[in-house]
Amino acid sequence: MQQRDAWVLIIDRMPYNEAFTFQKKLVAARAQDKIKDIFILLQHNPVFTANRESTFRHILAPPDVLAREGIEVCKTDRGGDVTYHGPGQITGYLIIDLKQYGRDLHAYIRNVEQLLIDALAEFGITGARDKNHPGVWVGHEKIAAIGIAVKSGWITMHGFALNVNPNMDHYKMIIACGIFDKGVTSMERQLGRPVQLAEVYPHLIAQYEKIFNVTTRHITMEDLSWL
Repeated sequence: MQQRDAWVLIIDRMPYNEAFTFQKKLVAARAQDKIKDIFILLQHNPVFTANRESTFRHILAPPDVLAREGIEVCKTDRGGDVTYHGPGQITGYLIIDLKQYGRDLHAYIRNVEQLLIDALAEFGITGARDKNHPGVWVGHEKIAAIGIAVKSGWITMHGFALNVNPNMDHYKMIIACGIFDKGVTSMERQLGRPVQLAEVYPHLIAQYEKIFNVTTRHITMEDLSWL
């Protein structure tokens, strides 16, 4: 397969709804071939996201506790159940034209899982798939959640959430991903030492390049100010 060009955008932090709107603009631009495939890495302010009423019921904490903790609740349109985003977690959004990859949604999800598994291996963390639940697991604990959407024109949006060093107490307020009998973990817990996001970004980008067979160029928000 011929190697393609792609962009990488690292954002320090962005509120969830702002990022959601930004993704929609990128999807429209990608569908019109105005931009390259783009891999976005960022942090969100604390937020629980879900896509329908039944999944919102998996938020266990009452509104006053959420307010005290500074946690928003936002509706989204990705697949999957309720999940958490917050500082110390790398959220990866992939805006990709799947027509270039055989229009194979299942293969795409496996590729995103492999990207994470291989990046974690660089830190000595053995991540694995669970055939019943998307994402990446260390034993019976999820270290990375995956939730995607594919829009008309076979353009992907959303992606993954990798726990580096987030506030793990926030996970006690939800039934994460709607799974009752498994836990969650983080890179910091697995390694028993502090882990900075800046350590992890290069490994995620390197695996993105390898698995999706692309050469990346870093861009900034200024480069996309015309959207």
